[in-house]
Amino acid sequence: MSRKLERAAAIAVVATMVFTVSGAFAQDPVLGAENGHEAAGSPSVSQGIAQEIAGQDIVQGAIRFVSREVVQPLPVETAPAEYAADEPEGSPASTLHALVEAMPVSGELSRDMHCLAGAIYFEARGEPLLGQLAVGRVVIERASSDRFPSSYCGVVYQPSQFSFVRRGSMPAIDTASPAWRNAQAIAKIAHEDLWESPAKGALFFHATSVKPGWRLTRVGRVSSHVFYR
Repeated sequence: MSRKLERAAAIAVVATMVFTVSGAFAQDPVLGAENGHEAAGSPSVSQGIAQEIAGQDIVQGAIRFVSREVVQPLPVETAPAEYAADEPEGSPASTLHALVEAMPVSGELSRDMHCLAGAIYFEARGEPLLGQLAVGRVVIERASSDRFPSSYCGVVYQPSQFSFVRRGSMPAIDTASPAWRNAQAIAKIAHEDLWESPAKGALFFHATSVKPGWRLTRVGRVSSHVFYR
Protein backbone atom coordinates (compact mmCIF):
# COMPACT_ATOMS: atom_id res chain seq x y z
CA MET A 1 0.00 0.00 0.00
CA SER A 2 1.38 3.43 -0.93
CA ARG A 3 2.10 6.08 1.67
CA LYS A 4 -0.83 8.16 0.39
CA LEU A 5 -3.25 5.25 0.93
CA GLU A 6 -1.85 4.65 4.43
CA ARG A 7 -2.35 8.32 5.26
CA ALA A 8 -5.92 8.28 3.89
CA ALA A 9 -6.76 5.20 5.97
CA ALA A 10 -5.32 6.81 9.07
CA ILE A 11 -7.36 9.98 8.51
CA ALA A 12 -10.51 7.86 8.12
CA VAL A 13 -9.80 6.21 11.49
CA VAL A 14 -9.32 9.65 13.05
CA ALA A 15 -12.66 10.82 11.69
CA THR A 16 -14.38 7.73 13.07
CA MET A 17 -12.87 8.32 16.50
CA VAL A 18 -13.95 11.98 16.47
CA PHE A 19 -17.58 11.10 15.73
CA THR A 20 -17.55 8.32 18.36
CA VAL A 21 -16.20 10.59 21.10
CA SER A 22 -18.55 13.40 20.09
CA GLY A 23 -21.52 11.01 20.27
CA ALA A 24 -20.50 9.87 23.75
CA PHE A 25 -20.56 13.46 25.01
CA ALA A 26 -23.89 14.10 23.36
CA GLN A 27 -25.43 11.14 25.28
CA ASP A 28 -24.21 12.26 28.70
CA PRO A 29 -24.13 16.02 29.24
CA VAL A 30 -23.64 15.64 32.97
CA LEU A 31 -20.55 13.49 32.51
CA GLY A 32 -18.91 16.16 30.38
CA ALA A 33 -19.68 18.90 32.88
CA GLU A 34 -18.42 16.88 35.83
CA ASN A 35 -15.01 16.32 34.17
CA GLY A 36 -14.32 19.95 33.45
CA HIS A 37 -15.81 19.90 29.92
CA GLU A 38 -18.64 21.91 28.54
CA ALA A 39 -22.13 20.47 28.54
CA ALA A 40 -23.44 18.44 25.61
CA GLY A 41 -24.66 20.49 22.70
CA SER A 42 -21.62 22.82 22.75
CA PRO A 43 -19.66 22.41 19.48
CA SER A 44 -16.35 23.30 21.15
CA VAL A 45 -16.21 19.88 22.86
CA SER A 46 -16.07 17.76 19.70
CA GLN A 47 -14.08 20.39 17.78
CA GLY A 48 -11.42 20.57 20.50
CA ILE A 49 -10.97 16.82 20.53
CA ALA A 50 -10.89 16.72 16.73
CA GLN A 51 -8.21 19.41 16.64
CA GLU A 52 -6.16 17.63 19.26
CA ILE A 53 -6.33 14.31 17.39
CA ALA A 54 -5.74 15.91 14.01
CA GLY A 55 -2.64 17.62 15.37
CA GLN A 56 -0.91 14.33 16.24
CA ASP A 57 1.85 12.83 14.14
CA ILE A 58 1.01 9.94 11.82
CA VAL A 59 4.03 7.66 11.76
CA GLN A 60 4.16 4.57 9.54
CA GLY A 61 0.37 4.27 9.40
CA ALA A 62 -0.07 4.44 13.21
CA ILE A 63 -1.86 7.19 15.13
CA ARG A 64 -0.56 8.55 18.40
CA PHE A 65 -3.44 9.67 20.66
CA VAL A 66 -3.28 11.87 23.71
CA SER A 67 -4.85 9.89 26.57
CA ARG A 68 -7.76 11.55 28.33
CA GLU A 69 -9.16 10.66 31.77
CA VAL A 70 -12.67 9.31 31.50
CA VAL A 71 -14.76 9.05 34.65
CA GLN A 72 -17.72 6.70 34.52
CA PRO A 73 -20.40 7.03 37.24
CA LEU A 74 -20.69 3.83 39.25
CA PRO A 75 -24.09 2.11 39.25
CA VAL A 76 -26.06 2.49 42.46
CA GLU A 77 -25.98 -0.78 44.35
CA THR A 78 -29.11 -2.05 46.00
CA ALA A 79 -29.14 -4.04 49.20
CA PRO A 80 -29.43 -7.80 48.78
CA ALA A 81 -32.93 -9.15 49.20
CA GLU A 82 -32.06 -10.94 52.44
CA TYR A 83 -31.02 -7.65 54.06
CA ALA A 84 -33.94 -5.60 52.76
CA ALA A 85 -36.36 -4.25 55.34
CA ASP A 86 -39.47 -6.35 55.78
CA GLU A 87 -42.55 -4.78 54.27
CA PRO A 88 -45.73 -4.89 56.28
CA GLU A 89 -48.12 -7.55 55.05
CA GLY A 90 -51.15 -5.29 55.29
CA SER A 91 -52.22 -1.79 56.14
CA PRO A 92 -53.37 -1.01 59.70
CA ALA A 93 -57.14 -1.26 60.19
CA SER A 94 -58.89 2.05 59.61
CA THR A 95 -61.74 1.30 62.05
CA LEU A 96 -62.11 -0.59 65.29
CA HIS A 97 -64.69 -2.81 63.63
CA ALA A 98 -62.17 -3.79 60.94
CA LEU A 99 -59.54 -4.49 63.60
CA VAL A 100 -61.96 -6.73 65.51
CA GLU A 101 -62.80 -8.62 62.32
CA ALA A 102 -59.11 -9.13 61.56
CA MET A 103 -58.14 -10.20 65.08
CA PRO A 104 -57.53 -13.99 65.37
CA VAL A 105 -59.41 -15.52 68.28
CA SER A 106 -58.84 -19.22 67.75
CA GLY A 107 -57.11 -21.18 70.46
CA GLU A 108 -57.56 -21.34 74.21
CA LEU A 109 -57.25 -18.13 76.21
CA SER A 110 -55.03 -17.87 79.25
CA ARG A 111 -56.85 -17.55 82.58
CA ASP A 112 -56.20 -13.80 82.81
CA MET A 113 -57.29 -13.16 79.23
CA HIS A 114 -60.42 -15.24 79.84
CA CYS A 115 -61.22 -13.05 82.87
CA LEU A 116 -60.70 -9.89 80.79
CA ALA A 117 -62.86 -11.14 77.93
CA GLY A 118 -65.49 -12.33 80.43
CA ALA A 119 -65.71 -8.87 82.01
CA ILE A 120 -66.19 -7.33 78.56
CA TYR A 121 -68.79 -9.94 77.65
CA PHE A 122 -70.93 -9.58 80.77
CA GLU A 123 -70.54 -5.85 81.36
CA ALA A 124 -70.70 -4.54 77.80
CA ARG A 125 -71.68 -7.11 75.18
CA GLY A 126 -74.71 -4.99 74.28
CA GLU A 127 -72.53 -1.88 73.86
CA PRO A 128 -70.83 -0.62 70.68
CA LEU A 129 -67.28 -1.86 70.21
CA LEU A 130 -65.82 1.38 71.60
CA GLY A 131 -67.88 0.90 74.76
CA GLN A 132 -66.61 -2.66 75.10
CA LEU A 133 -63.05 -1.46 74.64
CA ALA A 134 -63.49 1.21 77.32
CA VAL A 135 -64.72 -1.43 79.83
CA GLY A 136 -61.80 -3.73 78.98
CA ARG A 137 -59.31 -0.92 79.49
CA VAL A 138 -60.75 -0.23 82.97
CA VAL A 139 -59.79 -3.78 84.01
CA ILE A 140 -56.30 -3.31 82.54
CA GLU A 141 -55.81 0.10 84.17
CA ARG A 142 -56.82 -1.34 87.52
CA ALA A 143 -54.33 -4.21 87.17
CA SER A 144 -51.62 -1.60 86.50
CA SER A 145 -52.57 0.47 89.55
CA ASP A 146 -51.32 -0.23 93.07
CA ARG A 147 -54.86 0.43 94.32
CA PHE A 148 -56.15 -2.87 92.91
CA PRO A 149 -54.99 -6.48 92.45
CA SER A 150 -52.19 -6.89 89.91
CA SER A 151 -53.84 -9.49 87.65
CA TYR A 152 -56.93 -9.32 85.44
CA CYS A 153 -58.58 -12.15 87.33
CA GLY A 154 -57.71 -10.50 90.65
CA VAL A 155 -59.40 -7.30 89.45
CA VAL A 156 -62.50 -9.07 88.08
CA TYR A 157 -63.01 -11.28 91.17
CA GLN A 158 -62.28 -8.57 93.73
CA PRO A 159 -65.30 -8.57 96.04
CA SER A 160 -68.11 -6.08 95.37
CA GLN A 161 -66.60 -4.70 92.14
CA PHE A 162 -68.38 -6.38 89.21
CA SER A 163 -72.04 -7.25 89.61
CA PHE A 164 -71.94 -10.26 87.27
CA VAL A 165 -69.55 -12.10 89.61
CA ARG A 166 -71.50 -14.29 92.03
CA ARG A 167 -69.82 -16.20 94.86
CA GLY A 168 -66.40 -15.86 93.27
CA SER A 169 -67.30 -17.08 89.79
CA MET A 170 -68.81 -15.79 86.57
CA PRO A 171 -71.87 -17.25 84.83
CA ALA A 172 -71.61 -19.59 81.85
CA ILE A 173 -70.64 -17.99 78.54
CA ASP A 174 -72.21 -18.79 75.20
CA THR A 175 -68.87 -19.46 73.52
CA ALA A 176 -70.50 -19.99 70.09
CA SER A 177 -72.03 -16.51 70.03
CA PRO A 178 -70.75 -13.52 68.00
CA ALA A 179 -70.76 -11.54 71.26
CA TRP A 180 -68.12 -13.86 72.76
CA ARG A 181 -66.06 -13.70 69.60
CA ASN A 182 -66.10 -9.90 69.79
CA ALA A 183 -65.31 -9.94 73.52
CA GLN A 184 -62.21 -12.07 72.89
CA ALA A 185 -61.06 -9.81 70.07
CA ILE A 186 -61.64 -6.65 72.13
CA ALA A 187 -59.77 -8.22 75.06
CA LYS A 188 -56.72 -8.81 72.86
CA ILE A 189 -56.92 -5.33 71.36
CA ALA A 190 -57.19 -3.77 74.83
CA HIS A 191 -54.42 -5.96 76.27
CA GLU A 192 -52.04 -5.09 73.41
CA ASP A 193 -53.17 -1.45 73.40
CA LEU A 194 -53.91 -1.55 69.68
CA TRP A 195 -56.70 1.03 69.83
CA GLU A 196 -57.03 4.01 72.16
CA SER A 197 -59.85 3.88 74.65
CA PRO A 198 -62.41 6.69 74.42
CA ALA A 199 -62.26 6.80 78.24
CA LYS A 200 -58.49 6.75 78.58
CA GLY A 201 -57.18 6.34 82.12
CA ALA A 202 -60.56 5.43 83.63
CA LEU A 203 -60.59 3.18 86.72
CA PHE A 204 -64.33 3.14 87.41
CA PHE A 205 -67.57 3.10 85.47
CA HIS A 206 -71.27 2.75 86.04
CA ALA A 207 -74.41 2.48 83.91
CA THR A 208 -76.18 5.71 83.05
CA SER A 209 -79.29 4.28 84.69
CA VAL A 210 -77.77 4.74 88.16
CA LYS A 211 -76.35 7.78 89.98
CA PRO A 212 -73.88 6.63 92.64
CA GLY A 213 -72.73 10.15 93.52
CA TRP A 214 -69.03 9.29 93.33
CA ARG A 215 -66.56 12.05 94.18
CA LEU A 216 -64.27 11.14 91.31
CA THR A 217 -63.01 12.85 88.20
CA ARG A 218 -65.34 12.13 85.32
CA VAL A 219 -63.51 11.01 82.17
CA GLY A 220 -66.53 10.81 79.89
CA ARG A 221 -69.51 8.83 78.74
CA VAL A 222 -69.40 6.05 76.16
CA SER A 223 -72.83 4.82 75.13
CA SER A 224 -74.59 3.54 78.28
CA HIS A 225 -71.63 3.87 80.68
CA VAL A 226 -70.03 6.82 82.48
CA PHE A 227 -66.30 6.55 83.24
CA TYR A 228 -64.21 8.04 86.07
CA ARG A 229 -60.71 7.98 87.44
